[in-house]
Amino acid sequence: MQLYFSPLACSMASRITLYEAGATATFVEVDPKTKRTLDGVDYLTINPLGLVPALRTDAGDLLLENAAILQYLAESHPEANLAPRSGFARARLQQWLSFIGTELHKALFVPLFDKALADSTKTKTLETGAKRLAYLEKHLQAREFLLDQFSIADAYLVTVLNWKIATPVALEAWPAIAAYFARVKARPAVAKAMQEEFALYAEEQKRHKAA
Repeated sequence: MQLYFSPLACSMASRITLYEAGATATFVEVDPKTKRTLDGVDYLTINPLGLVPALRTDAGDLLLENAAILQYLAESHPEANLAPRSGFARARLQQWLSFIGTELHKALFVPLFDKALADSTKTKTLETGAKRLAYLEKHLQAREFLLDQFSIADAYLVTVLNWKIATPVALEAWPAIAAYFARVKARPAVAKAMQEEFALYAEEQKRHKAA
């Protein structure tokens, strides 16, 4: 299978999931500015929205949207136990995937990436985000992971929390979240994925400066 990704984007959750499962894929890097793969393919012909990740299965089927891809990868490697398979536990997993995607990824971090964001809007975004983080903080105070064990939701959450490096979000204000982030990013599969993607991100920045 082929996984289309950009370094340190939400697609890193899929890389983490693959490594946690002891699996791999052909990773195809997409430049977020040019919307082209490094070998020159127009990524908009693959995903017209230009967003990563995208997954091309071995059968040639194309799957878009981060939460859908994460669940497909977990189901493709059931022996890794990265997602509950059914019932209320599966619904709980989907609850956390939705929370991360809507309340943190899109509502908190994405607006803060905008360097032209008005100060008043930034303040409002951080205030609203603080309520979401308080909810997450309470959940994690006596828990190792979002569910009873590491899951694809944790792969997504650690990826999104990593974006604190480019935003004013300070995890120090949320000790349970900060401890969770440190704990999860130390997992071998997560550490490997982060190390690789930080290196790829550095190369991406060099290309942009040279362009």
